[in-house]
Amino acid sequence: MASVPDLTASLRQVAALDGQPPAPVVGPRRWWDGPLDVEGLALGAVQATATALNALTGAAERYTVSSAAASAAFNSLAHLRVDGRESQSFGPMSGFRQTSDGWIRLHANYPHHAAALMAALGASDPEGVVRALLSQAAVDAEHAIVAAGGVAAAVRTRGEWLMSPMYQAARSGPWISLTPPPKSGEHRPSSWLPSTDPMTPLAHLKVLDLTRVIAGPTATRVLAALGADVLRIDPPSIPELPDAFIDSGFNKRSTVADFRDNRVVERVQALAASADVVVSGYRDGALQRFRLDPDSLMSRNPGTVIATLSAWGRGGPWDGRRGFDSLVQAACGIAAQYGTEGQSGWRPGALPVQALDHATGYGLAAAVLALLGERLVTGVGSAARMSLARTAEELYRVTAADRPVPAESMPEPEYHFLDSHYGRLRFVGPPLLVDGVQLAFTKPPVSYGSSALAW
Repeated sequence: MASVPDLTASLRQVAALDGQPPAPVVGPRRWWDGPLDVEGLALGAVQATATALNALTGAAERYTVSSAAASAAFNSLAHLRVDGRESQSFGPMSGFRQTSDGWIRLHANYPHHAAALMAALGASDPEGVVRALLSQAAVDAEHAIVAAGGVAAAVRTRGEWLMSPMYQAARSGPWISLTPPPKSGEHRPSSWLPSTDPMTPLAHLKVLDLTRVIAGPTATRVLAALGADVLRIDPPSIPELPDAFIDSGFNKRSTVADFRDNRVVERVQALAASADVVVSGYRDGALQRFRLDPDSLMSRNPGTVIATLSAWGRGGPWDGRRGFDSLVQAACGIAAQYGTEGQSGWRPGALPVQALDHATGYGLAAAVLALLGERLVTGVGSAARMSLARTAEELYRVTAADRPVPAESMPEPEYHFLDSHYGRLRFVGPPLLVDGVQLAFTKPPVSYGSSALAW
């Protein structure tokens, strides 16, 4: 088997991983084919999680990576079945649409984004959206939709992206950016220690999950599978898409919190102050007014490990802009690179899976595990930051650094089944092996918002 690019190098500055050998990878190296090394990104990201887990627990290659399970896990929503029904991932107005001078990628899965899209284009239905876009340039439509509160990205070539100020921000720094822990003159031993059970090493770890969609929930789903007490909080006014919630909800609890109520905000702040880990997936600045941003969290409890993600990174002109995996692919050149010629002409394409989301999720999980290991030594927490756009640049770096090997056929995934509030679920498990046995999701997703706002 060909070697896997060592993405764990981005974590070497964390003391817990100094000198830690990368976790072994079992199985084929390439199976999706295509111009970019998506498999290298996927395996490297999961390898970072396993490497950090070995370091945290002091195990010598106990946690390894299955490429077959990674292939399935990076496409978990497509494998999900709810009482035999296929999952629904994209709304009718989402996807690539032609403009007067090219193409644009729309994301209108959530009702409020669909409404903003139609308002920006003066349309009342999907057909009206198509007609309106044909009379506008892609970049002009992008600006109008974003200004109206929607989400879209013009399809840019790789060269156009490289010449943009957004690229300069996206490429800066390591794949996982780490913030130094606050200065403290006293050593305070951590109140949490890893469990001796190799299947649940994170037992009793309190994780506050302020994430949505795929990337953040993927990170916390891994932590939950490893035994952590993960409490996910969503706003009641913007419920998560049902199938996305089910796919990422295994082994977690779920509650809703209306941040328009100051008393509720105070309760969430108290939960965050008593958490071991806080994972946030909202755009930069969105949680600052609620004092749930990294600086505020660290000031209340210096022992908190904090992991945040955004779409476009920090410091560039799109800092704070909403975004999704599909939009990052469109903006940074991936969609153009995967474009194809058909009977009706050229059209953009996409990666075989939403690899930017999933790879970022496993990177976040790796960062959390590494910082927990450091906290066992220092007694203080720290913060990690990632973005989908930076992960896209990691994909290009991996592609350039590792010569692709011929693709191999991947066998049908191993499916697992659980009964739930939503019906009989068919799903795939995590891509980690524990002493050669695949880690498992043992609890089905709970009913959305059914858990108490408490540990």
